Amino acid sequence: VKKVEQLDEIDGLILPGGESTTLRRLMDLYGFKEKLQQSDLPIFGTCAGLIVLAKDVEGETGYLKKLDITVERNSFGRQVDSFEAELDIKGIAEDIEGVFIRAPHIANVEEGVEILSTVGDKIVAVKQGKYLGVSFHPELTDDYRVTQYFIDHMVK
Repeated sequence: VKKVEQLDEIDGLILPGGESTTLRRLMDLYGFKEKLQQSDLPIFGTCAGLIVLAKDVEGETGYLKKLDITVERNSFGRQVDSFEAELDIKGIAEDIEGVFIRAPHIANVEEGVEILSTVGDKIVAVKQGKYLGVSFHPELTDDYRVTQYFIDHMVK
């Protein structure tokens, strides 16, 4: 999707991992923020995409505010602290490989947000209505079950 008009032609959108500040700046530059805030398009955010979807981010204002959550950036440590973990994700599978790179975690969920997975005491996957958010990078594995879940359960 390169132009705002293309949002009317798709059934769902995945906001990938990467750099959330860059994602926000580009979305502002090309007019995506307003269109997405007004849209009811199903959206799946991974890592940086989760930060973009959050209502609140520790120490700053949320961006799209689609998920009624507060996220905390880089809560698992720096780049050198990256890790992989086997995740039990409610409704998907008990053996999902989670790749965590400077990953956020979900510090708070409001009413209506369903917690799907945790690592220790940190929430790493949630859903709310047509929105799915995860702290990790499913796009960096060959396992497509999390993405398939988004397609099957949120994209109509």
